[in-house]
Amino acid sequence: MRIIIQRVKNATVDIDGVRKSAIGPGLLVLLGIEDRDTDEDIDYLCRKIVSMRLFDDADGVMNLPITDFPDTGILVVSQFTLMASTRKGNRPSYIHASRPDFAIPMYEEFCSRLSSLFGRPVQTGTFGANMQVGLVNDGPVTIIMDSHQRESF
Repeated sequence: MRIIIQRVKNATVDIDGVRKSAIGPGLLVLLGIEDRDTDEDIDYLCRKIVSMRLFDDADGVMNLPITDFPDTGILVVSQFTLMASTRKGNRPSYIHASRPDFAIPMYEEFCSRLSSLFGRPVQTGTFGANMQVGLVNDGPVTIIMDSHQRESF
């Protein structure tokens, strides 16, 4: 499971010209799923998202998690292209991206678990839809994580 987390001033998802979801300040999470992903990957990434210190404290230092700010939101967008393999040639291969029968339940569980840990509903895109995602990156702060490449210290 691979994610890109972006701290945003605001973010939106439009589908066919209709606004599906919007948040003000918070986090936009792009999510890629592969067949080897498990509930453990969901749990690991969701816990990291809500506890990662990406927001400024009173001294302007990124030292606080999103849960310290009641007026923030999280928007989760499925993005199979995060699983692209670019090692050979110039055309990305998406062989590692899960098919909908596996990915949709994983995406839904990810959003449900993240919402539970966050303590409020997360906004979503629509799995498999052609979405237009708009955002104003704050910082910019962009973090890339892969649940299969965990760092140990």
